[in-house]
Amino acid sequence: MSLPPHLRWFLGLLLLNSVLLSPRWLLYGDPAQRWIALEAFLLAGVLALLPSAGRVAGLRWLLAALIMGFLLVGLGEVATHLAFGRSLNLYLDLPLLLSVFHLLEGNLGVMLAILVALGATALLAFMVWLLAKLFGSLQGRARRAPSVTVALVMLVASGVLIAAELQKARLLPVARTPLLDTLLFQGQQLVETRRAHRDFAERMAAAPVEVTPLPGLAGRDVVLVFVESYGISALFDDRYAEVLGPRLDDMAERFDAAGLSVASGLLDSPIRGGQSWLAHASTLSGLRIDNSLWYRLLLDSERTTLVDDFRATGHRTLTVMPAITMAWPEGRAYGFDEIHAAADLEYAGPPLNWVTMPDQYTLHHFETRIRQRAASSRAAETPLFAQIALISSHAPWTPILPVLDDWNAIADGSVFARWENAGATPEQLWQDLERVRDHYARSLDYALGASIRWAEDFVDDQTLVILLGDHQPAPLITGNNASGAVPVHVISGDASLLEPFLARGFVSGPRPPRPDGYPDGEVAGQEALRGWLHEAFGADDATGASLSNP
Repeated sequence: MSLPPHLRWFLGLLLLNSVLLSPRWLLYGDPAQRWIALEAFLLAGVLALLPSAGRVAGLRWLLAALIMGFLLVGLGEVATHLAFGRSLNLYLDLPLLLSVFHLLEGNLGVMLAILVALGATALLAFMVWLLAKLFGSLQGRARRAPSVTVALVMLVASGVLIAAELQKARLLPVARTPLLDTLLFQGQQLVETRRAHRDFAERMAAAPVEVTPLPGLAGRDVVLVFVESYGISALFDDRYAEVLGPRLDDMAERFDAAGLSVASGLLDSPIRGGQSWLAHASTLSGLRIDNSLWYRLLLDSERTTLVDDFRATGHRTLTVMPAITMAWPEGRAYGFDEIHAAADLEYAGPPLNWVTMPDQYTLHHFETRIRQRAASSRAAETPLFAQIALISSHAPWTPILPVLDDWNAIADGSVFARWENAGATPEQLWQDLERVRDHYARSLDYALGASIRWAEDFVDDQTLVILLGDHQPAPLITGNNASGAVPVHVISGDASLLEPFLARGFVSGPRPPRPDGYPDGEVAGQEALRGWLHEAFGADDATGASLSNP
């Protein structure tokens, strides 16, 4: 039995209202506080007064496409908050769609990723059709005087309430204007981002940083190691600290036995949850790079980086990037002498979901195939500056590997085949948020364990290692209000190399101070590291004495 026209119209209005409000409900919860979308009533009133046939009938398809676009932006806002702890910026974030596909490809394989993309496209087309059918049920329903009156009242009332919202006056507490708010916010983002784009370019041009040799590090290997998703919450959130705390104690014991010194502190990452390359860029350049546009501007500019500084000091510069599986023009833009991407690391073991190879293999390959081979082939001692990105603690955080005691057993990585199908699959794991959090801590424990073992066995007084997190994990791991700081461990067999960092608020040992332990509670950004190295090791006398008065 078909429903009466007026009942169908009423149900269509409720459905449109729910579609417009659903992103708000997902983002903020508590639908009882916001259960009227004023635009739904405005659109329903307009559609009811328009004829259902003729040229105007085609309006429903355009309207369906626009509403679907709004819904996608709203869901994108929810996803951006969950993944990165910030608002969506269409101007900056649309290029990330390709990165999302590559993430799917890494976890599911090429064919499944393509099928998911095609399925999403088909679902989008179906939703547009469904919305158009919905609008068809609303259009042309005001055929008699009572219906016309109702439609006009809805039109006028919703228009008045929307006008009041624009004047920052909320006359109806449970009503919102989600569509209008989204359009205005993204428009404002566009204006502000373009202005910031211009200001950023001008600032780079007006204040170039000259190449600065670092004679205080001449003759020493300097290794900058980024640990994926190693954020402050791993050490100060109780649910993770109980896993990572013993690992830091193990670091202290092993380094003491190996004659290594370690100083630890915090730096503030420009990003949360992902886009590690922005943290790398901030650290190398000395500029805070927190979005893809700034990143492109940096790479397209003549801005110098630590890569140039160490080359001027006499170092051979290289980067080890096991997550890079495609062309990577950014590496050439930085000017590294050598780029070791995934295909260059000679790994014969299996990928472990998104992770192309375990961190212990990456460090093993760097030490045996890059660092030691380079040392044996150099006629004159040429030190290395190496940037390494470890990735085992990248989501989906399964499987969890043990740290192998015998470095020689690692060989070409075939030994890791036994863990190819170990543990829960990502699909199984991510059904339980508490298990996800547990695996996050355990995967980070593995990454730190592998790094500690490598430093214990291969770092000496002619090596300076800066081991730091790239960013905090997503807010679903840390909570929405967690600090953006990341731990930093500076390691060397020469304790004097750590003195400049101690002068900056770092402390001896593997446990960094809490943020409130810094002056005024301010934690310097990752971009500060380059300037610190300039001041500490750029002295003409090559002693690093320039930081005696930081």
